[in-house]
Amino acid sequence: MTLETPPGYAPLSEATLPDFLAAVPALANRLGGSPADWSVSEVGDGNLNLVFLVEGPGRDGKPAGLCVKQSLPYLRLVGEGWPLDLNRAWFEQRAMALHAAGVSGRAPALLHYDPTLYAIVMERLSPHIILRRGLVQGMRYPKLAEHVSDYLAGTLYATSDLALPATKKRPLVAAFAANDALCRLTEDVIFTQPYMTHPNNRWTSPQLDTTARAVQADPAWKLAASRLKLTFMASPEALIHGDLHTGSIMVTETDTRVIDPEFAFFGPMGFDVGAIIGNLLLNYLAQDGHATEDHPRDAYQDWVLETVEQLWTLFRAKFLHLWRTSGEGDAYPAALFSGPEGTACLETERRAYLDRLFADALGFAGAKITRRILGLAHNIDLEKIADPDLRALCETRCLALARSLMVETGRYPTIRAVTDAARHVRRSVTAVGAIDQRGLGLGAS
Repeated sequence: MTLETPPGYAPLSEATLPDFLAAVPALANRLGGSPADWSVSEVGDGNLNLVFLVEGPGRDGKPAGLCVKQSLPYLRLVGEGWPLDLNRAWFEQRAMALHAAGVSGRAPALLHYDPTLYAIVMERLSPHIILRRGLVQGMRYPKLAEHVSDYLAGTLYATSDLALPATKKRPLVAAFAANDALCRLTEDVIFTQPYMTHPNNRWTSPQLDTTARAVQADPAWKLAASRLKLTFMASPEALIHGDLHTGSIMVTETDTRVIDPEFAFFGPMGFDVGAIIGNLLLNYLAQDGHATEDHPRDAYQDWVLETVEQLWTLFRAKFLHLWRTSGEGDAYPAALFSGPEGTACLETERRAYLDRLFADALGFAGAKITRRILGLAHNIDLEKIADPDLRALCETRCLALARSLMVETGRYPTIRAVTDAARHVRRSVTAVGAIDQRGLGLGAS
């Protein structure tokens, strides 16, 4: 199959990338030396793009590096049989710029964008690693909740109607509405395909065959997924990252950076919050597949759940603080809430707003967990469990929690109720099988 591409576009390679960078003086100066002195390696292991790391001698004896990310005209995970819009690179670099205005230092610095090659050049993060890999290895990141909550509160608040006048927000909503291809990808692979018979789906077989059929026959689960899909499609609350999982965060013990906002569009805030919470909950339940006699994971699992609790608690506090102290948005005009009674009324509404966002986030967390077990793209948290029977047991626990978060969302008034439910699932689900459609009585009663 031959894919049509715009004039001037060609996929970069390790051989051609130095010439591309040399033609941009600021980038060449940053790397130092000459192209012959630069080392280039293609490291993309994601689902969509080419990713290159470039190292140069730098200036004043200090080595320098760049990261270059280029859109391919197809879904890399599948191949040329699944064409994909190159323009996702434009949305990514635009989102990086807008999000940087809301919170600084929580993403790589954007250095250059080439609209012909759909190539983004950004700061090379080192010695950072992908968060998901660190979690699978059992590594702790003391600043993770603090930093991710900074990113979420800053980016979501700053691009919402609480902070932006409608005259500024509406043009942005219109611009990002054109990120249709990746929105439709999300709508299909997260909210639709896992709940039906579809060739893109896969799971641990034959262990989860009965479970997968039960999910596809569960009307309450499918209805919950469809409601979430509608919220995703019809709620342009803020400029969301759109794919904020543990594979989209790079970390050290002291630094955290969010990468890859190519799925960005104006959608429900709870989607970003739920995506990271869901991935952390999945990791918690996957840890039993990585534990050994010499290296038990119980204490580490407690840390993962503590991180979930801290992340939500800090996000809520930071978002409320921003709302109380800043913003020029047209929602909730200050003139309508003057005086002690008005101030108290607005504060009650702020808290209710965050309660609604929390409920959305829990549903989206469940949907993100479900798709990683039954859908197209899976996580190494589970995939690296070598014993398929043990992997399937961990996946069954994940699905039991996911269903409850999606179908029984009202049972979870607090984040502690969610982490208690995760502990309950780990203890109570001891065999692989269909998820009880009556619910497992999880969460607060």
